[in-house]
Amino acid sequence: MVQRDDVLPGAVLTRVASSHLRVGSFQYARATGDLGLLRRLADHAIARHYPSVAGEDNPYLAFFEQVVAAQADLVAQWMLVGFVHGVMNTDNMTISGETIDYGPCAFLDAFDPDAVFSSIDHQGRYSYRNQPHAAGWNLTRFAEALLPLIHENEDEAVRLVERTLSSFGPTYQGAWGDGMRRKLGLPDDVDPGETERVLGELLALMQRSRADYTSTFRALGDYARGERQPALDAFGESALAFRTWARSWLELQPNAAAMDAVNPVYIPRNHLVEEALDAAGADDLQPLSDLLSAVTAPYDERPGLDRYAAGAPPEFGAYVTFCGT
Repeated sequence: MVQRDDVLPGAVLTRVASSHLRVGSFQYARATGDLGLLRRLADHAIARHYPSVAGEDNPYLAFFEQVVAAQADLVAQWMLVGFVHGVMNTDNMTISGETIDYGPCAFLDAFDPDAVFSSIDHQGRYSYRNQPHAAGWNLTRFAEALLPLIHENEDEAVRLVERTLSSFGPTYQGAWGDGMRRKLGLPDDVDPGETERVLGELLALMQRSRADYTSTFRALGDYARGERQPALDAFGESALAFRTWARSWLELQPNAAAMDAVNPVYIPRNHLVEEALDAAGADDLQPLSDLLSAVTAPYDERPGLDRYAAGAPPEFGAYVTFCGT
């Protein structure tokens, strides 16, 4: 038993990652004023995660560039699958570009860019749409911590890190845009403006009709094959507007098989996670085992797993998550 606000049953959770070095680790080292400690920490991080930059003229700037690129790609992957981390403070952002410390996380059901699930995020700081901005803010704090290592002249150090920070947005947009192009099944050589147009129109339709994020993209693959009903059902009263959109999308010749390879049919849906947690609390681990079996092969549609592809039932209500989950 563990004393928190109340006495609660506790357990040991072993988290596996290539390291647990975070932006917060560097903030702490910088705050001590011990530049030797800061340098040793940076050298350790470089050796462990980005050894190729050790021989650069300015290895600490090159290290920062690598972390910026890794985080831009990671957050793009979150956005592409509708994942909301929930608590993106600097102590929860890794140097390696891995996802850790996501206690109040959740996946989008109905598409809503402003979706927030964490019980303590009252202002939407870490909402779905704000995740790239939060990552950029965290990386700015990382840059501040590294300044003494990047150049002895602070103004020059600031100039160098600002140049790298300015690459975060384009790198993120490139990764997200390429991922969305693949989710829509569009050819590599499709005009970027066309991709942006059809994607923007689709997301607006999804938001207006509160279409399920995961199942809608999966149903688009069926639609491209001529199986129209799943996608029409996803848009409900907006089905006619969706048909109009789909005509212009189909003109771009989407590849249905390629779409199935990047649009999961099974994700850890929030109501199923809660079901597994409740059952585990009663010493029944079968729902957890069944859920893991489904999501371990998320792109492979299999008979008997319909409930793992369906959205939450109406009675599930609004979902709220907590840091201790």
